Amino acid sequence: MQRPTYGQSPPLHHPVPQHVSTVPQLRSPPPPASQSSYGGNSPYPGQQQPQQPGAGMGNMFGQYGNFINDPAAQLASQFGQTAFRQGQEYIESNVNRFVSVGALKHYFNVSNGYVLNKLFLVLFPWRHKPWSRKQGVGPNGQEGWFLPPRDDINSPDMYIPVMSLVTYIFLSALIAGLRGQFRPELFGYTASTALVLVLVEILGLKFGCYLLNISNESQLLDLVAYSGYKFVGVIVTICIAETGSGGKGTGGWIGWGVFLYVFLANSLFLMRSLRYVLLPEISDNSRGPMQANSMQTGDTRARRNQRTQFLFFYAYPVQLFFMWLLCRA
Repeated sequence: MQRPTYGQSPPLHHPVPQHVSTVPQLRSPPPPASQSSYGGNSPYPGQQQPQQPGAGMGNMFGQYGNFINDPAAQLASQFGQTAFRQGQEYIESNVNRFVSVGALKHYFNVSNGYVLNKLFLVLFPWRHKPWSRKQGVGPNGQEGWFLPPRDDINSPDMYIPVMSLVTYIFLSALIAGLRGQFRPELFGYTASTALVLVLVEILGLKFGCYLLNISNESQLLDLVAYSGYKFVGVIVTICIAETGSGGKGTGGWIGWGVFLYVFLANSLFLMRSLRYVLLPEISDNSRGPMQANSMQTGDTRARRNQRTQFLFFYAYPVQLFFMWLLCRA
């Protein structure tokens, strides 16, 4: 059965909108004037000017930004400064009971030239002259004031002994590390051993000075300074012996040869330098011409001989023993 044919259907047309609707573009609200520009208006309101370094730091921490300007914070800062100042004064007043801080500063008044010349003098004292210390006018106008180390190479200082002690401690740890025997407690052991030896030496010197009736205003600090110069020779001995013997220690002939030289140099240095401390000149101003009889002259000569023997015993046998212990440690 044949389907009936109909007329041709018209073409389909899509509907075309008659009214064009404009959809508004969504934009973010403009930033506040305080944040969008700094010192001028931006030609681009939608863009934010880059902040300058340090700008807006007051608002970075929010409500804590004005902490420094808080009266309570200022009061706490003043209280802290006052407490720190009082604590510093308390410490200085208690330290001055045992050691004068002003006198201690005198021993650290050094220069680079003084340090180099002093090290050369400690290691090569054979042809040095003179050994007497220079005197001048003190800060308060007093006469007979010893010049600081930077102005007098014969003046004792604390800088070289302290730095030599610290170098000796680190050098001992370095050598132990190269041998594979380093331990953290080695620092404390080496430091305690060196400090104990120095303390025993100072106590022995003070006891000898007490027995021989030797008194000096700056005697204690001078003795502490001179007792620390031995570390210079000990360091030189350890370095040369370890380098020359291939890390076998200071027991070889190189180590003993260097040790003998630095020991003799240090002993001569102490003999010449400690004369003004252990062998003070006895003034005759308080005695009349009739009182200077032969008995007093003999007593003075005998006392001077005792002090000379004590100085020789300290400069040679005592230094030999302590330097040997330090090199072996």
